[in-house]
Amino acid sequence: MKIYHNPRCTKSRQTLELIREAGIEPEIVEYLTDIPTEAELKELVAMLGIKPYDLLRRGEADFKENFKGKELSDDEWIAAMVKFPKLIERPIVVKQKKAVLGRPPENVKTLL
Repeated sequence: MKIYHNPRCTKSRQTLELIREAGIEPEIVEYLTDIPTEAELKELVAMLGIKPYDLLRRGEADFKENFKGKELSDDEWIAAMVKFPKLIERPIVVKQKKAVLGRPPENVKTLL
């Protein structure tokens, strides 16, 4: 199991705690410093069953300052998340070829 984690995020910490309470120590990827590649993000989006736009944190300053009101292709949104990783919604939990967003944290229970 792997979690794309931001230790400053309450929901991310709560999701990690739920995983650990289930007796699992996941691989932790602090995605703000270990930024996923475009290929990794495309794979995550596919596993989540969503469009790249749906993985964006549209309340972030980086979004408002650079992308608000713009229509980009899926590949352009992926590239934007690589350039501005704060735009990536968190946490993302992966188990084998399945992934869920930990919003709410209880979503992770489907993978446990």
